[in-house]
Amino acid sequence: MSGTLNTKRLFLASRIALIATAMTFAIRANLIGELGEKFTILPFEMGIVTGTAFWGFTLSMIAGGFLCDYFGMKKLLLIAFTSHIIGIVLTITASGFWSLFISTLFIGIANGMVEAACNPLVASLYPTQKTIKLNQFHVWFPGGIMIGGLLAFGLNTIHIAWQWHIATILLPTFLYGILFFKQPFPTTERVSQGISTKAMIKACTNPLFIFMVFCMLLTSATELGTNQWITELLSNIGIPSILLLVYINGIMAIGRSFAGKIEHKLSPSGMLLLSAVFSTIGLFLLGNSAGYSCFFAATIFAIGICFFWPTMLGFVSEYLPSTGALGLSIMGGAGMLSVSLILPFMGKIYEERTAINIPKEYSLSTLKNATEGSTDYLILKTAQLTGGAETLLYISILPLIVTIAFTLLYVNRKKLIRS
Repeated sequence: MSGTLNTKRLFLASRIALIATAMTFAIRANLIGELGEKFTILPFEMGIVTGTAFWGFTLSMIAGGFLCDYFGMKKLLLIAFTSHIIGIVLTITASGFWSLFISTLFIGIANGMVEAACNPLVASLYPTQKTIKLNQFHVWFPGGIMIGGLLAFGLNTIHIAWQWHIATILLPTFLYGILFFKQPFPTTERVSQGISTKAMIKACTNPLFIFMVFCMLLTSATELGTNQWITELLSNIGIPSILLLVYINGIMAIGRSFAGKIEHKLSPSGMLLLSAVFSTIGLFLLGNSAGYSCFFAATIFAIGICFFWPTMLGFVSEYLPSTGALGLSIMGGAGMLSVSLILPFMGKIYEERTAINIPKEYSLSTLKNATEGSTDYLILKTAQLTGGAETLLYISILPLIVTIAFTLLYVNRKKLIRS
């Protein structure tokens, strides 16, 4: 490292990079239905396309965890910047399933490199405030989804082509590239503490770490899987569902802004337990709501998923510091892998439950060609509304399982503190 370390600029650039990452989730989530219709892609196949961003994220994040200490965080961010540009341009010029698949893979790689570099960067910049600063950093994931969601809603309202929706992601991408350019970076915390690569890998076999990876699979699927499908699943509730996504992420952004105060009152394990309980209740309520009552259900759900991702990372960084950048990358990679698996599954459930709720004398393929406002069209929309609600009820099983897991974690941590 040479030159003076500009902590504030690096932290700002990290947050803007996360905004670019989050905007890809929000804007592409809003386009699932439109792109599926435009390119004649079924919901299950759109789940595969959308899921590509998550397993691409997983591969690049885990690879980034291994490479971070050797190549440095700056080079990972250069890969992220380049991949974002390529992915955005390829999406804008897409013509079908495979072109969308490849462009989404590049965006997934970019998003994974942002997390692989910025999580250890924040931990290195603020070694005594890890959970607090990681929550403040991750404010801008829901914050970016809000920005992307509002942009999508506004551009939809004035009937701007979908390609321009994607193009807006270029703005924060260029901005974070400029802010990181020519800046000196710190070494990772693992390197600065002299922990060997062998010790880091061994730390990742710790039973507590493996337990947290398992929980990350469930918490990420609950948060990101639902957020990615929610605009489509609740597209017939009587209000613009993209605004529901914006509302959820607005609450998440506010909650993460106050993470420090909440952590002083609750331990990280206590925060995770309450998050799991609220997530379960919130998904159950979303599956049984319609119209403006969805906002109450969405409030409960947002409070639940608010602290999942950053607190999971903060817990590992604080209680298992020897896992280093690799540990953070495995956690994030596992989370994104689970989302890549749950998205097609959710698409399949949605497709099947919609078909089941269509009267026997009709077929789903015929109803999809119905004229807006016709009886057939109303039958389709009613079936999709019910199918979407039932899909959310299926997914509520995930936070229910993690509630049990975090209860055990909370009790165990309490015993350790007492002893």
